[in-house]
Amino acid sequence: MKTITLEKPGSFRLHDTAAPVLDSSGEAIVKIHRVGICGTDLHAYRGKQPFFSYPRILGHELGVEVVAVDPNDRGLKAGDRCAVLPSMTCGRCIACRRGKPQCCMNIRVLGVHMDGGMRELLKVPVAKLFPSTELSFDQLALVETLGIGSHAVQRGQIEPDETVLVIGAGPIGLSVIQFVKVAGARTIVLDINEDRLRFCREKIGIEHTILDGPETVAELKKLTSDELPTTVIDATGNPASMTNAFRYIAHGGKLVFVGVFQGDLTFNDPDFHRRETTLMACRNSQPQDFERIVSLMEAGRLDTTPWITHRCTSDEMIERFPSWLEPSAKVLKAVVSF
Repeated sequence: MKTITLEKPGSFRLHDTAAPVLDSSGEAIVKIHRVGICGTDLHAYRGKQPFFSYPRILGHELGVEVVAVDPNDRGLKAGDRCAVLPSMTCGRCIACRRGKPQCCMNIRVLGVHMDGGMRELLKVPVAKLFPSTELSFDQLALVETLGIGSHAVQRGQIEPDETVLVIGAGPIGLSVIQFVKVAGARTIVLDINEDRLRFCREKIGIEHTILDGPETVAELKKLTSDELPTTVIDATGNPASMTNAFRYIAHGGKLVFVGVFQGDLTFNDPDFHRRETTLMACRNSQPQDFERIVSLMEAGRLDTTPWITHRCTSDEMIERFPSWLEPSAKVLKAVVSF
């Protein structure tokens, strides 16, 4: 079957591999229809992705069709369209036992720690499949990205009466924004890219956006009656942005880091204590996030239609992929069709 492997940073290979075989209950063979390209994939191509080794078949944002499954497994059947939760967890460690599989000590994520979905067929546990009779493969491929935002907002315990600052208007930031809106909170978006801020205003109805610069704190105070946002969610994975985020939080507020980078962060401890800041990390998402997202998308409460800015087939991807790293390409979300 057709497979694309990232052999080393900057080098993909298109080749044939053996098709998977269904050899036990609890698993399904799925046909890959869509693969969303994530920041993780771009970082892996650059050689800057944490927790990563080569060679690796990328692809963890997947819209798939079941082609073989035991009919007794969750009622799934051939032809079902599904989203895929790409986190494979042990079920035994302290995190799993406490209902936090997203930070499993032995987690293995498709396309990161183990080979992913950039191939025609994939074998996955049926527990990782979330079917929908209504959603398209495009929509299903974006459920994983939305799961990151859903979990980040759940971590921040966002309430309807608060003001939330989302830093970074890339795909992960957009997924956070969607769930801040669902929570009913007032949303401010901060980014260094005016095109992305314009997208937020014109396509998803965000009233208040700020182009990051020397006056960022002053502009935030102007929008919050001098009090600053009660929750700040940083979706950039940029150390300078993450460091600056500590300055944007109201007294008694919360800071949630969604993005990750290879390195250390520092912050001013007296200022951190003065505000009694609550600092949280956010990793992956949970099965209940996927269930909720599919339901919200089917109800029309989450619209990802404007997100997909670039498309190609699997035969075109190796040639197209490097251009998606260029800022001039203005890629928001690229999707590959298999």
